[in-house]
Amino acid sequence: MKFSVDKHDKYVTLKLKEPRFTNDNAPGLKSELYLLNAEGFKNIIVDLSQVKECTDAQDLSCLLVGDRLCKSAGGLFIVTGINDQIAPIIELSNIFQSVTFVNTLAEATDFIFMDELEKEFRGAQ
Repeated sequence: MKFSVDKHDKYVTLKLKEPRFTNDNAPGLKSELYLLNAEGFKNIIVDLSQVKECTDAQDLSCLLVGDRLCKSAGGLFIVTGINDQIAPIIELSNIFQSVTFVNTLAEATDFIFMDELEKEFRGAQ
């Protein structure tokens, strides 16, 4: 599985560099999500902008793992870069009811920083 990881103070971005999201690369993504969580990253963004095909909703179940890991750590799991080819399978899988999807990487980072600011504000009271 080809991917890149971009680590920041408050979050990490994992960009899948595969044209297809399949049961061949889903376990690798799932493993990487566990590793990043174990490193202490509670806010994870998964960028699927290079993925053009996903034919099985089961392959998307690894995204639910990432969501669960981040939520249990008090963070956010956000998926971005969904195109028109894979949007229907995501809608059919109902994964959007649990996982946060945004259009762009910039929106995802803004979402995380706003959440972090809100947590800091609530903690300061």
